[in-house]
Amino acid sequence: MIQGDALAWLAETPSQPLDAVVTSLPDVSELPQLGPGLEGWKSWFVDAAARLMRWTTPGMPCLFFQSDIRHHGQWVDKAYLVQRAAETVGATLVFHKIVCRHPPGTLTQGRPSYSHLLAFSSGDPIVPKKPSADVLPDAGEMPWSRAMGTRACEAACRFLLNETPARRVVDPFCGKGTVLAVANALGLDALGVELSGKRCRAARKLDAAALASS
Repeated sequence: MIQGDALAWLAETPSQPLDAVVTSLPDVSELPQLGPGLEGWKSWFVDAAARLMRWTTPGMPCLFFQSDIRHHGQWVDKAYLVQRAAETVGATLVFHKIVCRHPPGTLTQGRPSYSHLLAFSSGDPIVPKKPSADVLPDAGEMPWSRAMGTRACEAACRFLLNETPARRVVDPFCGKGTVLAVANALGLDALGVELSGKRCRAARKLDAAALASS
């Protein structure tokens, strides 16, 4: 667990051959320093996603868990933004899953009731050998409101275990560490970077077994 700026850490730290990225990029509400409106944040988001895809060794995957938002009446499709980044670096979309955050048919305000789970790889495309669900009916336990959800984390980590040689999960925007805890529980090494000291302390204490039983 490292406390620091994710993009600065990526620039200073080369990836290891068996590193895979599983992360969620910050929402516009978490980066007010980029200015009012969406354009500054969108530019930052696409650039950050592209940096993550460039950071991994060719052939190793980079997974994103992102929830769309409604911003002053405008729907912001984060899956589209991540795929824009992939086009700039020549990365291939391996899969695009929908993760239900609430039961189908639920009416929500602000964020929609689902999230995107997307996997990309550079170099030779990863062709999954085993079929897996395109829609996850439940994101799982969430230790905080912006968490990925334990079942979504498990789906991402099992993809790494079953379909790739990856053996370390790196989450450069790890929040309170749900991805790290689930990766460790499944036998993967994990490394997280987080700017907030409070969230770092929470991530160091998080235990996937305790989450599963809550």
